[in-house]
Amino acid sequence: MEAWAVVENGVVTGSHDAGQMVPWWSFTKMVLAAGALVLVRDGLASLDEPLPGKPYTLRQLLQHRSGLGNYGGVAAYHDAVAKGEEPWPVTMLLDRVEAERLRYRPGEGWEYSNIGYLFVRRFIETLGGEDMDGTLRRLVLRPLGIERARVARDRSDLAGVAMGDAHSYHPGWVYHGLLVGPAEEAAILLDGLLRGELLPPDLLAEMLRVFPLQGPIPGRPWQIPGYGLGLMSGETTSGGRVAGHTGGGPGSTIAVYGDLSARPLRTAAFFATDEDQAKTEAGAFRLLGV
Repeated sequence: MEAWAVVENGVVTGSHDAGQMVPWWSFTKMVLAAGALVLVRDGLASLDEPLPGKPYTLRQLLQHRSGLGNYGGVAAYHDAVAKGEEPWPVTMLLDRVEAERLRYRPGEGWEYSNIGYLFVRRFIETLGGEDMDGTLRRLVLRPLGIERARVARDRSDLAGVAMGDAHSYHPGWVYHGLLVGPAEEAAILLDGLLRGELLPPDLLAEMLRVFPLQGPIPGRPWQIPGYGLGLMSGETTSGGRVAGHTGGGPGSTIAVYGDLSARPLRTAAFFATDEDQAKTEAGAFRLLGV
């Protein structure tokens, strides 16, 4: 199945099955980053001071420049997910990926890190004083008018969520947390964020300021890719300038992006029960016309 929505300047202008609950996968990272930046906005956190007892900063965590590794390359992880096993305890995961062993000095490299965003989750839960669901609702979702999106904690939380052929998936395997919600709300959330409804101009500019990555990306519609603070951003193969995030997991993918050149701003969310991220990104970019 496919579900999509287009939003222009806060108004939904087109949609298909956009009310269907879907997993947001790594679009959740963008929401976590927005929550962390709200804490910075409110003077409760610093972007560039090392975290207590750690050699890396919040900025470096958000931009995948902390030196932390990832669990994407751990074969036993993928085997356990495929077998429908219960998620490992966090301590076991961190031990298996040698989480305390930095792959490079913070700020001197780039490596996509789900472990880094697990630590972002812990950070905002600690400062927010609630679990991830409560903290994100208060800091990001409600301020942007998002009503139905929520954190899925157990298999029962995925009832009614379009999971493709991943019928027995446990959301606990997404260690930074998995938001589920309508495609329409994903587009509305990004639209509000990019239009400055949540963050002041200086922090939004920091979020959008990218670390350039090597491109083009073979097989995907990225000519000049980059990564901001929780945002994938750059130039598409057709010359458009976009910002948002792609996500994928067993059985499905989602791509949520805004056209940074459009006036008024246009955002789109495209979800498919297909694991090909390139096709899903192309679907979102096609809706944007970029």
